[in-house]
Amino acid sequence: MRSTNHIFNPLIDEEAVYDARQGNDRLLLGLKGSLNEYELDLFRQRSQAARKQKAQRGELGMNLPIGFVNAGDGRIDKDPDQRVRQAIKTMFDKFLELGTARQVLMWFLDQKLELPGREYQYGQWVVVWRRPTYHVILRLLGHPIYAGVYAWGKTHTECVLEGGQVRKISHDKPVEEWLVLQHNHHEGYIDWDTHRRIQMMLQKNRQTCGGMEPGAAKQGMALLSGLLRCRRCGMKLKVRYTGSDNGRVPRYVCHQGYEGNSKNRCISFGGTSAAEAVSREVLRVIEPGAVEAALVAGRQVAEQKNHVCQSLALELQAARYEASRASHQYDAADPENRLVTAELEKRWNIAMSNVHHLEAQVAQQQANQQTERIPSPEYFQNLAQHVAEVWNNPRTDVRIKKRIVRTLIEEVVADVDRQTSELELVIHWRGGVHTTLRLPRRRPGHTRRCLPVDLIEGVRGLACICSDEQIAAWMTRNGIRTPGGNYWTRQHVTGLRHRNDIPVYEAQRQESEGWMNLTQAAKYLDIDRVTLRVALERRRIPAIRPLPVGPWLLRRDDLNTPLAQGVKNRVRQHRQYPRREIPEQLSLGLTSTS
Repeated sequence: MRSTNHIFNPLIDEEAVYDARQGNDRLLLGLKGSLNEYELDLFRQRSQAARKQKAQRGELGMNLPIGFVNAGDGRIDKDPDQRVRQAIKTMFDKFLELGTARQVLMWFLDQKLELPGREYQYGQWVVVWRRPTYHVILRLLGHPIYAGVYAWGKTHTECVLEGGQVRKISHDKPVEEWLVLQHNHHEGYIDWDTHRRIQMMLQKNRQTCGGMEPGAAKQGMALLSGLLRCRRCGMKLKVRYTGSDNGRVPRYVCHQGYEGNSKNRCISFGGTSAAEAVSREVLRVIEPGAVEAALVAGRQVAEQKNHVCQSLALELQAARYEASRASHQYDAADPENRLVTAELEKRWNIAMSNVHHLEAQVAQQQANQQTERIPSPEYFQNLAQHVAEVWNNPRTDVRIKKRIVRTLIEEVVADVDRQTSELELVIHWRGGVHTTLRLPRRRPGHTRRCLPVDLIEGVRGLACICSDEQIAAWMTRNGIRTPGGNYWTRQHVTGLRHRNDIPVYEAQRQESEGWMNLTQAAKYLDIDRVTLRVALERRRIPAIRPLPVGPWLLRRDDLNTPLAQGVKNRVRQHRQYPRREIPEQLSLGLTSTS
């Protein structure tokens, strides 16, 4: 067998043949290899420098997102398709209105609108319309090209060693570190300030663990969620929902004190009183401009409805084009070739069905727009006087209230003074003004949740003739529950009276003010209780009945009026009606509860 030492492995180039076994040849190969590597490195540096210079001139081509087309010579133009431009503009407008990408997605799905995209079909890129997704909306909102900006060098790539393998990781650079940033490079859908505002809103909407951003406004009942900061440790307070009312009572808790045994316990407090105090301050700020804001909001609603109509109209126009194209293809085919015409006829029918569906949507949208009219300035002027009622209405969307609060307030620093048992809140307004509030903390068994005004007034009336224990019995019998969903007790009624300055029942005060129940009034007029009750139900004698199932309240002065005396005289004249109660007849009365 031939030895491997005699194998000749030559290296050949355009000048000579080299033998790696010869020292001179190896020396020449080493010199030429070094020069070649250096030349390749120069080529790479020159190409990268040329690419960077072209990018600095704004002429370096890139993969354009939907809504833009390459016009040649490094120029970027808007997509000539009006439907594409309208869809993208509507997406940005809805985000500025709703504040979150998810709400924009839900709005598009509710309105049954689509967003454009691109697909590579038959050797070219074509526009396709799809059901919008969250990531698509988020990607479009974050791209600076929609602000008319040419940006290059936005990411940084580094190599890391993981598990014995090299892996490349890309990081987004801050705007200040972008290699190229040219404003007004082309016509955009928004301006640069609006783009930066959108990025800040997206940043604040992030729900990061341990982050200090307030996050997106959600449907939770905690009005100050994301705005409260602990004064002792500086961390953001978390929200915990408690209570028997389906867990709708918010409570703010700082968990910094629970991370280790060596740390002291931080603060926690109920959120109802804090929300009420901050709401009063917010209403005091927004009431002067409530009318103007309502008028602007009305105009914005009208514009948004016009955007929906325009989007549907453009979609209908595109559908009619597709139907016309399908019709021409069907007419151009040979009628005898049923293998082809059957498929073309099917496509034509589908296109026409889509046209009819869109026509129905456009007609319905136009009908809704005609029936819904913008209220007049006089209506808003009257409504501005009841801003507090609208704010406290349970049907008011809590997300709108949260967005208003976050627009006005930067943060709220909270602390609990255990010596005075007070909650201290320092409101940091957006303009740099600070407001300090001191609120008494809720005592055990004490609730600050709002009760209906008619219920409070009913207790005020019952307190004239009933004790607290009797009032609790009547409220329980009427099916009325406490804000926590419990049965009323004497302690609950006593606390309700103290919070609303209702005097306690006293027999001397009842006698001096002349209050009577139905039995006492019937005895005073010397007529039967049933007869008097019939007269009260027919409103022949003034009386008050605070609860549907409960005692009547009458005053002695009302029984001495000619109207009441006339009822008494008519009863005595008609002997078929009993004049007085029958002693043998017993009555079932509810006077107390255990």
